[in-house]
Amino acid sequence: MKIILNTLVPAALMTAGAAMANPIDTQLPSAPELAAYGALPVGVRQLEMVHADQIDILAIDPAAEKPEAFPRYDRPLTVEMWYPAAEGASGSTELKAYLRDGTTEVTLTGKAMRDAAPAVTDTPYPLVLISHGYPGNRFLLSHLAENLASKGYVVASIDHTDSTYRTQAAFGSTLVNRSLDQLFVLEEMAGKAAEGGEFAGLYDADNTGLIGYSMGGYGAIITAGGGVTEASVAYGWGGPHGTLGIHQAGSDTHNALPDARIKTAVAFGPWGMNTGFWDAAGLAGVQIPMLFIAGSQDDVSLYENGVRAIWENVSNVETALLTYENGGHNAGAPMPAPAESYYFNKDKGFDISEHYTDPVWDTARMNNIAQHFVTAWLDQRLKADAEAGSYLELVEDSNAGVWSVNEDGTEKEDHSYWKGFAKGTAKGLKYEVKKP
Repeated sequence: MKIILNTLVPAALMTAGAAMANPIDTQLPSAPELAAYGALPVGVRQLEMVHADQIDILAIDPAAEKPEAFPRYDRPLTVEMWYPAAEGASGSTELKAYLRDGTTEVTLTGKAMRDAAPAVTDTPYPLVLISHGYPGNRFLLSHLAENLASKGYVVASIDHTDSTYRTQAAFGSTLVNRSLDQLFVLEEMAGKAAEGGEFAGLYDADNTGLIGYSMGGYGAIITAGGGVTEASVAYGWGGPHGTLGIHQAGSDTHNALPDARIKTAVAFGPWGMNTGFWDAAGLAGVQIPMLFIAGSQDDVSLYENGVRAIWENVSNVETALLTYENGGHNAGAPMPAPAESYYFNKDKGFDISEHYTDPVWDTARMNNIAQHFVTAWLDQRLKADAEAGSYLELVEDSNAGVWSVNEDGTEKEDHSYWKGFAKGTAKGLKYEVKKP
C-alpha cells in the first residue's frame, strides 16, 4: 500500500506546480560564518558549447574487434553560468531543472536573476568550474554556485553529455570524457573573457578553481594531474578498447593534460579508489592543492578505502580532508531535495529524494558547512586572502574544540573552537591537513 501511495505523489505535486519554491539558498541559524551570502547581486544564464571532433565512445562496440580508427563526433555541452550582476539588475529567480528520474522538471528558487546584466569590474573575478556526478546535472550543486557568485566568483557548471539524468549512457563515456569536458569548458570560458569576448574583463580564466562531485571529483583528480592505473584502462566495463589510456599515469597524453590556469581543486566524494582506478604512483601526479570532502559512511566511493585513501596518497601538494562523521556519499554536495522528488519510482527502484539526501545529516546544514569551507579554501588560493586561511587552522576533531571567551567576547588563551562556528554548532566534523 505504501508504494502505491508514493507513486501517486508526483502527480499531486505536479498539479501544485509553481506553488513549490524548492529553495537552494537556505541559510540556517547554525550556518558557519563564511556560508553567508556575499554582498554582490547574482546573475545566471545558460551557455551552449560544442567540443568538436571527439571520440564517440557510445558508437564503439566493446565486444567487436578494435577498429583501425575510432568514430568521432561533435560533443555538445550545456553550461550554467552564475556571476556577479550589475547593481539594479533584475530577472526571474527561478531555475528549471530535471530530477534524478530524468522525466520530472521542477522549479528551483534562489537569489540569481536569469540573464541579468553582468557587473562591471576593474578587477576580474576568479573563475570556478563545477562538475557533477554520474548521473547528475548542472544544477545539482547550484546552492554552492550561487553562493560563490555572490562573493565575487564566476561559476561555470557543466552538463556532462552521457552523464546527466536525461542523457545517462554507457559509463565508459564518463570515464574518458569527464576531465576533457572540464578542460574544454575552461578554454571556452577563457575565450569569452578575452578582449572582444562576450564577457571581456568579467573574470580571469588564468585564475581558476575546479569543484567536482563523485565522478566530477574523479575528473578533477585527473585534471589536477592524477593518472589512472594500467589495470583500470583494461577494464571491460570501462573505456572500450583502451580509450581510457589517454589518462593513464605516465602516458604522454596524461603528462600533457594539466592546465596551469587551474590553481586548486575541491573534490566531494571522489570516485575510483574503491574500484582500482587510483594508486599511490598515479595520485603522486596531482600538481595543485586539493580539498577533499567526504562522509565517513560513504557507500558509493567508500571512505577508508575510498576518499580517505585518495587523500592519503596525494603526496606532492598540500591537501585537506573535511569529513562529515556518519555522513554518506551526498555529504555537502547535492542541493536540498526538491519536494517533487519525495516519491518511490518503480523504474529506478528507490525513492528519488535519496539521490539528494543523507540518512543522518540535514541537507541544508551540510550545504552551509560546505559553503563555509569552500569559500575559505578558494578565497585563500584564488584571492590570496590570508584571513580566509585562518578559518582553516583548526583542531582536527570539531568535538574537541573548547569554547572559552571573556565576557566581552574576546577569546581566552585556551579557546580552540572552530573559527566561524557559533558556540555549540561545530559538531560531528573533522578537518585534517597534509603537507607535501
